[in-house]
Amino acid sequence: NNLQTSDAASLNTQVDRSRTITVQFDANLRNELPWSFRPLTKSMQVHPGQLVNVVYEVKNASDSDLFGQAIPSYGPQVAGRYFKKLECFCFTRQSFAPHEKRRMPVVFVVDPKVPKDLNTITLSYTFFEVEGNGS
Repeated sequence: NNLQTSDAASLNTQVDRSRTITVQFDANLRNELPWSFRPLTKSMQVHPGQLVNVVYEVKNASDSDLFGQAIPSYGPQVAGRYFKKLECFCFTRQSFAPHEKRRMPVVFVVDPKVPKDLNTITLSYTFFEVEGNGS
């Protein structure tokens, strides 16, 4: 194991290889943002406890600087309790230069305590435009 953080290392020892959960990835835009936003992976099979890395791509299609904040949601809603994000572009407001395209990672673990009858989880992000910092 080459994991650096003790949290990730302790989570990694709890991989439940007897179970597989389908995780689906979705992306939405609000306020008619002039962006494109998509997951590079539509869905994947993961074991509870497995450290997973996926990437979303965002492009600012406008001629202006834009600021956005991504808000995650889960389907079914209860899945949010078992979906542990270790790294996510949703943790902070994002700024994009005109026509900037960026790939942004999400690193997560599905908690091994996830209910046995939960076989599919959808992670959906909605990007909202937010005010700039006024500078």
